[in-house]
Amino acid sequence: MNKGWLAIVVVPLIGAGALMMMPPQIDAVAFHPPQTPVMAGPFAPNQLLDQATLLGSGLVDGPEDVDVDTKGRAVAGTADGRIVRVHHNGQVETLAQTGGRPLGLHWDAKGNLIICDAFKGLLSLSPAGKLKTLVTEVDGIPLGFTDDLEIGRDGSIYFSDASVKYDQHEFRLDMYESRPWGRLIRFEPTSGRVTTLLNDLYFANGVALSKDESFVLVAETYRYRIIRYWLKGPRAGQHDVFIDNLPGFPDGISSSGRGTFWVALPTTRNAQLDAIHPHPWLKMLVAKLPESLQPKPQLYGFALELDEEGNVLRSLQDSDGNHYPFITSVQERKGTLYLGSLYTSGIARLPLQ
Repeated sequence: MNKGWLAIVVVPLIGAGALMMMPPQIDAVAFHPPQTPVMAGPFAPNQLLDQATLLGSGLVDGPEDVDVDTKGRAVAGTADGRIVRVHHNGQVETLAQTGGRPLGLHWDAKGNLIICDAFKGLLSLSPAGKLKTLVTEVDGIPLGFTDDLEIGRDGSIYFSDASVKYDQHEFRLDMYESRPWGRLIRFEPTSGRVTTLLNDLYFANGVALSKDESFVLVAETYRYRIIRYWLKGPRAGQHDVFIDNLPGFPDGISSSGRGTFWVALPTTRNAQLDAIHPHPWLKMLVAKLPESLQPKPQLYGFALELDEEGNVLRSLQDSDGNHYPFITSVQERKGTLYLGSLYTSGIARLPLQ
């Protein structure tokens, strides 16, 4: 064997050996994903999202969540830590800089913008532009990855802490480890009381209340499902699975105000990822690889509308991923959808009709 072939054989073996010797970054357990649903019926691929126009394209980078103010202007948090408002003429105004990574956000009844910042916790931005910290720890455990929120008519703020172990930079490690580090929390601004409603969630993400506020939903992104926690009635304090085995990773959830929910799925299921999930040793090995060598998400735009029984009513898609992929939030206002994305530039706007 010449030296060239020797190098081709030996160098990768040395690299593999070195990789095996590296201490594990995660303590993975087996997860046996359900079979991916067929992309047919309401999941059938379509290009309806191609009709969306983009607001602030090139100026608003990674608007993970979007809300709309009383004058119909979209507001979002960006990758560089800003809270921005996009005016009707396309002008982008900076309202605040959190110094972290703002994710979920909603206006409360007093005109404050309540913000989940992945690194800074639960924040409030007053109409005067003053930024205030509301919650940084719950039950003595610091918020590790403050993610999404919903606000009830009584002012209660329901929000998710995606992972108490891994922060936003390490979301892949949480995915590979397959342990339930997430939680659903309620904060009552008047009393300052903070209550953990659910522990042991597999990457707690999007949060939304039902129309009558009898239950609150929270997405378990890495289990491809959505959990329902009952707030009222005979099942109050109990939880169950609202919808299971989704065709992608559920992210943001919002109420349409019409008795339905919008669910954002940043991408579809990944066959390579599902194949390694039952094998903890393999996941621990893959977690050590450079990100470029790990399973890659497909470029895809995907949003679902569900009724309050968990039935899929329709899907809006960018199935070739060329227009607006990696959707992480959907907000409906007066017959128009506003969509945000963790990675795509600009806010998508789509009239529902």
